[in-house]
Amino acid sequence: MSEAEVELVLRSTRVVTPDGTRPASVAVAAGKIVAVLAHDAEVPAGARIEDFGDHALLPGIVDTHVHVNDPGRTEWEGFWTATRAAAAGGITTLVDMPLNSLPPTTTVDNLRTKQEVARAKAHIDVGFWGGALPDNVKDLRPLHDAGVFGFKCFLSPSGVDEFPHLNSEQLAASMAEIAGFGGLLIVHAEDPHELDAAPHHSGPKYDDYLATRPRISEDTAIKGLIDTAKRIGARVHILHLSSSDALPLIAAAKAEGVRLTVETCPHYLTLTAEEVPDGASEFKCCPPIREAANQDLLWQALADGTIDCVVTDHSPSTADLKTDDFATAWGGISGLQLSLSAIWTAARARGYSLDDVVRWMSARTSALVGLDDRKGAIAVGRDADFAVLAPDETFTVDPAALHHRNRVTAYAGKTLHGVVKSTWLRGTRIVADGEFTAPQGKLLERKK
Repeated sequence: MSEAEVELVLRSTRVVTPDGTRPASVAVAAGKIVAVLAHDAEVPAGARIEDFGDHALLPGIVDTHVHVNDPGRTEWEGFWTATRAAAAGGITTLVDMPLNSLPPTTTVDNLRTKQEVARAKAHIDVGFWGGALPDNVKDLRPLHDAGVFGFKCFLSPSGVDEFPHLNSEQLAASMAEIAGFGGLLIVHAEDPHELDAAPHHSGPKYDDYLATRPRISEDTAIKGLIDTAKRIGARVHILHLSSSDALPLIAAAKAEGVRLTVETCPHYLTLTAEEVPDGASEFKCCPPIREAANQDLLWQALADGTIDCVVTDHSPSTADLKTDDFATAWGGISGLQLSLSAIWTAARARGYSLDDVVRWMSARTSALVGLDDRKGAIAVGRDADFAVLAPDETFTVDPAALHHRNRVTAYAGKTLHGVVKSTWLRGTRIVADGEFTAPQGKLLERKK
């Protein structure tokens, strides 16, 4: 790319690159990063300069675990509001989960339905997971060929009838099929037998709810998943890990060469069971938010690489489904708009850097879904997707200021560090100070 073709230069004293944070100028042409230059590099003739001073310039966050619920349950969220909230929080790419929409993304026809709905509403780039059900092994390869990034399954009931879970034999059958074409299986790992054996409490007390989803349900499911993946030689990914007790199993499997990756979520890293008030089901999720000591071990595992990445598992619902009875309330936390700030707040308090946050929330998530040639880093050849963050500024979470369709949040009233000043998609500023452009997002497919 010749200097004459550079259209835009973004400059900051804190540019987060794969080689560390440094002063730099980032040159953009045709929506791509074409050079990462010295801070004081001469701006090519005709190029526009945007100087962010000491605000940090990050690669756009890539969130690979989002329930958009569109079509079919758009009163819960929808592509328009989900992608606006994501953009406001510095997220430039999301991958949509295959359930909580109607239809679920379990056939090519259903994928096409969802893509058609998303196309005109996406403020950021959007990709799609497929779903693995007991009766759709025949649909997995066609979905893979149609561009989904992998396949989600549950090992215990999902909470919606149209997306049943897999038993051990069905898991092995789906895993073998997916491994046969080199795909990725992502797994909600809680064991149904352990859940059945746990106390069946109802009511407003969080401790009672926590007892209904014990750590052993995750640990048992993860052990079985690892054993099956090892036997088949499959690539698998554990979703939303909350139990620190499973970490030794995971570390051992990785050391043995099992093709295993693991994510956790902002709510497990920033919220604790001890702080959940009675009846506050905005904190309910599955698996649940656990104790502070458990959280410390999750952070340690993130730092040492046992846990690979951090994603939201944004799982919204209408406010009326968040009843004060933890047994019946919808289990899901809305976190898209606040995830970057929430993680940065906790990370800086524990001595981590923005480089770490970008590795966990952008570089490794991009790599998980094979987008690391396009997304996840401020480097030549990547899409010019950026979040401009004021890392030392704070704000208090006001639900009314959120762009989610239903503004129920476990973060209400919390003071967070890191204000997203603007978000850029392929060199276009798509949101700044709460003002959005028309939707600019593209629909993404797995690299073929």
